[in-house]
Amino acid sequence: MKATQALHALGQSLWLDNITRDLLDSGTLKKYIDELSVTGLTSNPTIFDNAIAKSDSYDDEIRRLTKAGLAGEALFFELAVQDLSRAADLFLPIHQRTATVDGFVSLEVSPLLAYDAKATVAEARKLYKKAGKPNLFIKIPGTKEGLPAIEEAIFSGITVNVTLLFSAEHCVAAADAYMKGLERRIAAGLDPGVRSVASIFISRWDKAVMGKVPEALRDKLGIAVGQRAYRAYRDLLDSDRWQRLASLGARAQRLLFASTSTKDPAASDTLYIGALAAPNTVNTMPDETLRAFADHGKVGGVLPRDGGDCDAVLAAYEKAGISIDGLAAALQKEGAASFVASWQDLLKSIETKTKALN
Repeated sequence: MKATQALHALGQSLWLDNITRDLLDSGTLKKYIDELSVTGLTSNPTIFDNAIAKSDSYDDEIRRLTKAGLAGEALFFELAVQDLSRAADLFLPIHQRTATVDGFVSLEVSPLLAYDAKATVAEARKLYKKAGKPNLFIKIPGTKEGLPAIEEAIFSGITVNVTLLFSAEHCVAAADAYMKGLERRIAAGLDPGVRSVASIFISRWDKAVMGKVPEALRDKLGIAVGQRAYRAYRDLLDSDRWQRLASLGARAQRLLFASTSTKDPAASDTLYIGALAAPNTVNTMPDETLRAFADHGKVGGVLPRDGGDCDAVLAAYEKAGISIDGLAAALQKEGAASFVASWQDLLKSIETKTKALN
């Protein structure tokens, strides 16, 4: 049994952190589904920037859309919805077979709206309606300003992938926004079965402290943060508040481990996959990590319910001069800025390609 199949059998969903037209046209995504147990995918501006700038697969469609009067963001979202709609159709049998638990694809709202809740909700509604796919997540940043947008989107019946989470506290705040949206739906007599995932970024922690801590602590921070988030996730599922919602038909917001490609060249290329195995969660990974795990990865065991040794590991980092709370805030801020930069690069790539093609 391949390690990817073993992880799937354990109850964790393997999602691909990539989407390109080439991936769809070549049948590679279908192959990942059939052979590597992939059951969903995520996307972001950097992924689309690379896909559009480094491929001629979009050229004919860009010419057509340009002649139709589209440019900039409007042109990008047209291309993105086309790709993600095709991917969503490939995952639809999984979505149906798992009673809407799995089989999702994700599309991000403009990162320029990360600190504007009202505009974020408006764009989320527009994109969700435009795609018209039951297994599409709209990605909304879990920033302080994004939390009201998440609540409102859930209340509106929009499935949400909460992104840019970096700590257990961020995940709890995202879950609170999700539950508020569900509670409002119940109060309004609406179906509470609106899906969501909460994406916590893992590898950026270790990248941020590389060379700043003793060698004994190298590449241990991301896993400890993930363990702590998983404990908080399980505590939420056991809470009276969630149990009440579940009894009325709500379905749990699943924890998603994102940014799980290894950034340290001296570490295992599957470091964060085997270490973060847990049922009813998701791990999203790029092609290289997915193939590496299928080839030589190992599922050593399940994440401990109590977080294992995460408290001791995090305390060791604090002792070494790393403020966990401070770094979480900094990483979220840097992540939002990085997404904005990627978005601007994407729009520049589209503009450059449009001019070249015309």
